[in-house]
Amino acid sequence: MGRLEKMKEIYDKIVIPEELNVRVQQEIMKSRRQQAEKNGASQRNKFRKIIHSMAVAAGVCILFVAALNMSPVFAEEAAKFPIVGGLVRILTFRSYETEKEDIGVSVEIPTIEMITEDTGITVDEMNQEILNLCRQYADNAVLRAEKYRTAFLETGGTLKEWGEHNIKITVGYEIKEQNNDYISFVIRGTENWTSAYNELKYYNLDLNTGKIVTLKDMLGGDYIERVNENIREQISERQKAGEIFFTPEEGGFTGISQDTKFYINRNNRPVIVFEKYEIAPGSSGEIEFEIGGD
Repeated sequence: MGRLEKMKEIYDKIVIPEELNVRVQQEIMKSRRQQAEKNGASQRNKFRKIIHSMAVAAGVCILFVAALNMSPVFAEEAAKFPIVGGLVRILTFRSYETEKEDIGVSVEIPTIEMITEDTGITVDEMNQEILNLCRQYADNAVLRAEKYRTAFLETGGTLKEWGEHNIKITVGYEIKEQNNDYISFVIRGTENWTSAYNELKYYNLDLNTGKIVTLKDMLGGDYIERVNENIREQISERQKAGEIFFTPEEGGFTGISQDTKFYINRNNRPVIVFEKYEIAPGSSGEIEFEIGGD
């Protein structure tokens, strides 16, 4: 099956909500009546009809937004509608919530969808990697929670006490930036009973080349020295303002590596991210440093 036939098959399977279909038909009939009136109207009447049409369009938009807010089914179907403009979009490929033996699991798996098909950019491999990453984290987190539950009960804990732990496993994503040059997002896996296994995976895609962006791509061959110097300067300034950082001897910042996490912000600049407890006390949460240009 060719790409066009595949796209048509996917399109034909989309179920249009009844309320949207009725509204569309109403607007088509109204438009036809307005067109008939316009053919015999004066220039002044034409102007009035333009204003009226704008008001109708605004009303339709309001109704559409209201339907999104009031109907989860309508909102789910609307998310499938094509978006005009841009090359790609991030969609939720799959989401589910489940609970077993007082272990709650909430998973939201994203996928990258090409809107403009003739760019030559392929995202299938990345989407498969994202799917595998989310599934693997969720499965492993459930196993860890189950082992914790077994140990808890074997050492004298009760089922009631276990339920009060309110164990939650969450896998989700956050779009950091999406513009004509880059799309940047993070996959986040967390377990509320321990931070030892929390995981962050950042994806930075260059929409001009279709390649994953590295710090070297953005900052040049001497990026490690440049970033290290920049971060040390920022840490010094932030310490003066009262922020607390670990010293190098305490396990604090000693320099970045090729695997250092970062995302791209609205200024198209890299933002270095250190996880909780990595270079500062846990109360500081994740620590970020925007790296400016020359």
